[in-house]
Amino acid sequence: MLVVFLILFGILAKYAWPAIVRMMDERADFIDKGVEYAREAKRDREKAQEDAKDLLTEARKQQLEVLQQTERLKREMIAEARKAAENEAKQVREAANLSIEQAKREAELQLRKQVASLSLQVAEKVMRKDLATDKNQMELIGKLLNELENKE
Repeated sequence: MLVVFLILFGILAKYAWPAIVRMMDERADFIDKGVEYAREAKRDREKAQEDAKDLLTEARKQQLEVLQQTERLKREMIAEARKAAENEAKQVREAANLSIEQAKREAELQLRKQVASLSLQVAEKVMRKDLATDKNQMELIGKLLNELENKE
């Protein structure tokens, strides 16, 4: 039995053992490659997560900048609109003041015309009444001549 064992051991050692060792080496290489691939995949995943985190941080930063710029533009637009409205209101006030001043002048001119017309009508009536007789006419002419002489 020992002989059979030694023969069997010899045959196995010569033919089977190298195949077994080769398969075990291949299996060990396969496992090592799998572990290396897993480590590489983990590194890639961690790098991708880090890149995603960096991109997210950058996107938030850009979002904040855009929001700040939008807020600044909004304030500028409001200020410009307010200034334009103030300028327009000032122009409307100036136009209204000019219109009021012109209407005032026209009213004054109309009033003067009416006062002058009424004054002439009153003077005419007074003169007619005073100059109705020859005696009154002569007195008025004498009075006017005396005034003219005194002025000279």
